[in-house]
Amino acid sequence: MQICGIDDAGRGSMLGPLVIAGISLDKTKIRKLTALGVKDSKKLTAKKREELYKKIISLVDSYYVVRISTKSIDVSVTKHGLNKLEAKYMAKVISKLDPDSSYVDSCDVNPKRFGKEISRLSDNQKVYSHHHADSRFPVVSAASIIAKVARDKSISRLRKVHDIGSGYPSDTKTIDFVRKYYKKQKTMPDFVRKSWKPTQKIIGKN
Repeated sequence: MQICGIDDAGRGSMLGPLVIAGISLDKTKIRKLTALGVKDSKKLTAKKREELYKKIISLVDSYYVVRISTKSIDVSVTKHGLNKLEAKYMAKVISKLDPDSSYVDSCDVNPKRFGKEISRLSDNQKVYSHHHADSRFPVVSAASIIAKVARDKSISRLRKVHDIGSGYPSDTKTIDFVRKYYKKQKTMPDFVRKSWKPTQKIIGKN
């Protein structure tokens, strides 16, 4: 029986892609994930995530990573549909991996509704949606590590050209970068999410 875990990375960031990752493996291998020490990626150091990433890839039967562009994110946020966008791409991951059952980390306040939407879009009945699934289920913990490492790689590529900090609005370096770039160029770079409130605030002030 193939079990799938799905999680995202970069949802709250002001810039860069929103990454959705899924892993699929035989139910009998789940205890091996636990033995590796997988846990919610936020509770691991960057170095540990990199180490576990390689081990997870070697252990699972298949995995799939999707990067959602800032343009797609902006269009969805404008329509108040960010959760629907995530559901759409999580369903895409399930369709690609074709597991017997899937566990997803819900970004919706109503996890049951979120799970039903993914189930409908993927035509897969066994979708289990939970809050904090990345802490509760090893398959989702593993997916969270894959998503976070993939997202970090995207940010690292941007950092080679721009001094963007972490990309999150709580980071003054990120805010300073966006503010200075807009002041100088009178436009936003394509990797900045223009629909985000902190970005809108910067545009409004100028």
